[in-house]
Amino acid sequence: MTELTHLRLERPSEGVALLVLDNPDMRNAMSDEMTTSWVEAIDELVADASVRAVVVTGEGAAFCSGGNTSWIASEPDASVDHLRTRMLAFYRAWLSIRRLEVPTIAAINGAAIGAGLCMALACDLRFAASGAKMGLPFVKLGMHPGMAGTYLLPHVVGEAVAKDLLLTGRIVEGQEAQALGLVSRVMERETFLDDALEVAAGIAATAPIASRLTKLALADGGHQDVEACLQWEAMAQPITLATADLQEGIRAAQEKRPAVFTGN
Repeated sequence: MTELTHLRLERPSEGVALLVLDNPDMRNAMSDEMTTSWVEAIDELVADASVRAVVVTGEGAAFCSGGNTSWIASEPDASVDHLRTRMLAFYRAWLSIRRLEVPTIAAINGAAIGAGLCMALACDLRFAASGAKMGLPFVKLGMHPGMAGTYLLPHVVGEAVAKDLLLTGRIVEGQEAQALGLVSRVMERETFLDDALEVAAGIAATAPIASRLTKLALADGGHQDVEACLQWEAMAQPITLATADLQEGIRAAQEKRPAVFTGN
């Protein structure tokens, strides 16, 4: 892999990959360099069968302040079609984290604003450090939401809460964010990243085939109806029943020891 700019890819424990947005002086705004590095890193992780969980966090005080506003407003005379092409490429680059078949965790260490929060919404799980601020204040900047915000946010928090957050542009944090369903856990700031990585390590220790199929089952709001769910599970569960990992899991439970899953 070429050297990454404004981004670090680390391997803190077996099966866990950590992506660190690393442009703290700009509150980890999505620079062109960071965007290019992000796509390269996602491509590497997609191709790496040893990866079982991915964590995204930010360096410094912020998680991600979103798109660079100077970039967004850099072409005031550009045509709508040109801007549309440019924005689609930007959206698709950052939403490429949805290509990963393994569980993804947004470890929101600080402010996650606009497109930065949308990228977190594209992850499977969101944990927030105490005091981290989150919001989609697009309308306060005079623009329509982007980065699939009008799709991802209703899927995560429901239609009513999504309308509240998108139409007011207000910022939430901590317990309110958890109560709204924006994040599933709020953790102490002092041990935040270690705690998030511990959860990721626990996910990485589960059976990878079962984990990937479960993620797929829950994608984009899950099944259309109960019958579709039953049809999926009647296929997916037998796939896992035919694995060596299933036998290992049963043996480990009987022997009262941690299972060691190999993905076979």
